[in-house]
Amino acid sequence: MALNIVSPRSILVGAGTVARLAEVLAAHGLSRPLVVTDPWMVSSGTVEKALAPLRAAGIAVAVFSDTVPDPTDTVVEAGVAVFAAGDYDSIVGFGGGSPMDTAKAIAILAAVGGHIRSQKAPHAADRAAAPVICIPTTAGTGSEATRFTVITDTANDEKMLIAGLGALPLAAIVDYELTLTVPPRTTADTAIDSFSHALEAYVSKRATAVSDMYGERAMRLIGPNLRTVYKEPGNLAAREAMMLGATLAGLAFSNASVALVHGMSRPIGAHFHVPHGLSNAMLLPAVTRYGLSAALPRYAQAARCMGVARESDADQVAGAKLLEELEALNAELHVPRPGAWGIDADRWNALLPTMAAQALASGSPGNNPAVPSADEIIALYHEVY
Repeated sequence: MALNIVSPRSILVGAGTVARLAEVLAAHGLSRPLVVTDPWMVSSGTVEKALAPLRAAGIAVAVFSDTVPDPTDTVVEAGVAVFAAGDYDSIVGFGGGSPMDTAKAIAILAAVGGHIRSQKAPHAADRAAAPVICIPTTAGTGSEATRFTVITDTANDEKMLIAGLGALPLAAIVDYELTLTVPPRTTADTAIDSFSHALEAYVSKRATAVSDMYGERAMRLIGPNLRTVYKEPGNLAAREAMMLGATLAGLAFSNASVALVHGMSRPIGAHFHVPHGLSNAMLLPAVTRYGLSAALPRYAQAARCMGVARESDADQVAGAKLLEELEALNAELHVPRPGAWGIDADRWNALLPTMAAQALASGSPGNNPAVPSADEIIALYHEVY
């Protein structure tokens, strides 16, 4: 069987590696970057960890910092205008998933023009106006290693999955020290996001030997360290493991796919502005329970990789332990149900047909071991509420 394996051309991993940004640019013949980040990264001074090495290397620095959580088409268009007005040969996405996804979308839209919705899946968004270098500051999205970006269509309240080589970073710098000041809630949400990437890639119908390799290693790094980084934010070993695990999970789903959790999660974010990792966490136990029997050996092995099941455990036992662990994680990390988070029940119920349709249209549920109907997705939304 032929495998099409995609990854950034280079990934620099380790403490303090953000200081080598100018070196990474030079290695790829680049010297005129537009840095895309968010307002907090600027106001807190965190972005200076990337900008200072550029200035020291004599590289002129320009910054677009108007990104928002759950990046929107309007913000992408504003970024394209900034990119088009300058003489840039590259884009650096610095921050969490939102700045990185915005940077990717700017590169794609600057190449193709029009509206970014023309690029949503199943369209192959393979063109980009400039290479993107990603520097994550959370251990979560894995966007630094994927061929995906997710952008909200503000006219339709739809989180659009955009997939293609145009969204694949040229290079990434993975420096776990950038995560040391991430607050506990964000640490928890991004950690479960990264675990869901690894798990869904592993059970996906599009899994391959390569994505399995990345996914298994990611789960072995994330599983034993997820609680630790939440309870001990200064634990360097745990932070390092989680950061590498998140990148490997990104490589896993970039070479396989995500599945039903992500398909159902995006509409929750689009309509109710729940942070992406948190909406994944809300869904993960119920969706795993729904698909468990359709891929029991895979889910059982995931439990063993996490360290919650023994190698000698039968698949049924290991699968049950996985479900117990996911429920326990949500309890310990204080993951609320959508109702407890503040979502109005009447509005939730009224939107369920639209949310189910949007989930199915993304294509992700079709990769799930058990492929649901719209009615089954609605039933799962009712269950998690």
